[in-house]
Amino acid sequence: MAEAVPEEELTIPRAAMNKMIKEIVPSVRVANEARELILNCCSEFIHLLASEANDICTQQQKKTINAEHILGALDRLGFNDYRTDAEAVLKDCKAVAAKRRRQSTRLENLGIPEEELLRQQQELFARAREEQAAAEQAQWLQLQAEAQMSLQQQQHGDVPSNSEDGEYS
Repeated sequence: MAEAVPEEELTIPRAAMNKMIKEIVPSVRVANEARELILNCCSEFIHLLASEANDICTQQQKKTINAEHILGALDRLGFNDYRTDAEAVLKDCKAVAAKRRRQSTRLENLGIPEEELLRQQQELFARAREEQAAAEQAQWLQLQAEAQMSLQQQQHGDVPSNSEDGEYS
């Protein structure tokens, strides 16, 4: 059975929070106390939103919270202004996921870098060209040999024999 994690341990990683702060306000210094407050507010907001989404999910007799439950929770909690932004993020996430699915091919699942696959493909093409050239050369030599034999047979057949019974030499 899983052990419950104390609530104070359920926070956003500090490194991720610091990175977000730096990206949002790069020219402003933020005191450690303010960072801690932002971290706690974010964690509380996520907890509140997840709880409300869970209530919506339960009311709809569903077992999995989905994006519509989160959007509904934003509305219920009075964060309607964030709905448009949340829908835009959801649309972007779906597009990224669809792109990832399209790009996920059997070759990518092999774990071989694209450069190595390209090198192997070029080797195979070169080998195929060599084999094709060798086959064409062999066919050409065979045709020449047949033509030579045919020419020799014609020359021997056209030369009259000195024997009286018509045998060829």
